Amino acid sequence: MKTIKFKLIAFLALITLVSISCNNDDDNPSEQPQTIASIAKANPNLSSLVAALEKAGLTATLNSSGSYTVFAPTNTAFTAFLSAKGYANLDAVPVAALKEILLNHVLSAKVKSTEITTGYVKTLAKGGASASNTISMYIEKGANVDVNGGKTNGGATVTTPDIEASNGVVHVVDGVIGLPTIVNHAIANKNFTTLVSALTYNPASGFAAILSGTASSPFTVFAPTNTAFTSFLTETGFSGLPAVPSNVLETTLKYHVLAGANVRSSALTNGQVVSTFAGQNFTIGLTGGAKITDASARVSNIVATDVQCSNGIIHVIDKVLLPKF
Repeated sequence: MKTIKFKLIAFLALITLVSISCNNDDDNPSEQPQTIASIAKANPNLSSLVAALEKAGLTATLNSSGSYTVFAPTNTAFTAFLSAKGYANLDAVPVAALKEILLNHVLSAKVKSTEITTGYVKTLAKGGASASNTISMYIEKGANVDVNGGKTNGGATVTTPDIEASNGVVHVVDGVIGLPTIVNHAIANKNFTTLVSALTYNPASGFAAILSGTASSPFTVFAPTNTAFTSFLTETGFSGLPAVPSNVLETTLKYHVLAGANVRSSALTNGQVVSTFAGQNFTIGLTGGAKITDASARVSNIVATDVQCSNGIIHVIDKVLLPKF
């Protein structure tokens, strides 16, 4: 009988201990996951981000339930951004512009650093080119995780990854990520290094500046890859870009661009005749996959679509389009 009574007392004591332990856990908020907004507020190195979120009216969003990934710029990053843009301080940034810049740091899903792969993702920001298609972000995962080509290209590099939150994850970055132009996106993706060289080879044409700006925008660009340019040089017999006459190169580049339209892949139709910035047309085909038949009757495949930029949209093609000369 004494043995049974002792076991009962021990069992009741264990229940009491577990109950006290659970209650103590509930009463200790520091052990509970914090929201993204709370994490930023608790980090003195993110005080500028906190102030920016409050000014833009986004604090409640990042305090709410959900699943987000936030690339969080440091105070130093904000100081550099304000200086580069000519703003005296955060108060000088228009609220609408600030909101889109901040949304350009947010993904609508939780992505930890171990889950990041090189490629395009969608942010929550909208640029001036489209009222519905949100801005694309190019993430390159190598020794570091670079966003939109890093700071020198208006992007950033992750310096502190994987700060867990109750509503997602925070990656601290060293730059404020601007809304990328077509040229920014081309520079960010190493598959377009030859295209970038072609755009900048003849500065007198001003073509790179055009695709970086808003005049005549939005633009739709069918962007050839490095492999496409290699095939183009072989096909045409030019030894390299320097061997291509400047007028030929400029006309060829403009033949890949539509001005005044942000044409998403869903708007392409079979047999559609497209008028380009070069003043010549090409034809869209959708049978057996999206294709372009150029003025020289050559067929290029559209291999990736809908990279949304602030001043237009990019579709990737596997051949350089050839206009008539």
